[in-house]
Amino acid sequence: MGTIGVHEFITLDGVVDNPSWTFDYPFDPKMGDAIAAIMGPSKAILLGRRTYELFAPTWSTRTAADDPGAPFMNDTPKFVVSSTLGSADWNNSTILGPYSADAIRGLKERVDGGIYVSGSGTLVQAMLADRLVDELHLFVFPLALGAGQRLFADGAGATRFELAGCEAFDNGALHLSYRLAEPASKD
Repeated sequence: MGTIGVHEFITLDGVVDNPSWTFDYPFDPKMGDAIAAIMGPSKAILLGRRTYELFAPTWSTRTAADDPGAPFMNDTPKFVVSSTLGSADWNNSTILGPYSADAIRGLKERVDGGIYVSGSGTLVQAMLADRLVDELHLFVFPLALGAGQRLFADGAGATRFELAGCEAFDNGALHLSYRLAEPASKD
């Protein structure tokens, strides 16, 4: 059975949308190693429509010489959650249809290994609410934006996590990895 590992670039105030603000911070090679370690055991990629539409034209033209992650991004089977996407032309892409917790559970049952999710904030919010995320990798940048889509929306309800690891980078970012904790008992 597959496990879902989410990778997000996030600000101190929880903003995850359009992380172009990360360009203001030099890329630390150790961060690349951490992201590669998340991708490494993954046998599939799961994306929301907006992230897919951003990634497809960018990654599909990259080679290993351009970015060591390009072979993974281009060759790995990709599954897109969307109710509006008409076609998915990027190599090895399949449209799953609109979000359905059962469809995501079915994908986890079919994939023997990790399922990598990057960005895809709306999809990740839904999967967190349905307790479908096994690992949450937050790359926290030392910046507060004050506005934007947050990973945990107001009213999302309480979710407990267990710290699985942390690492600091020279650019000021932190990699915090979490596992979903068991729900508190209602004794």
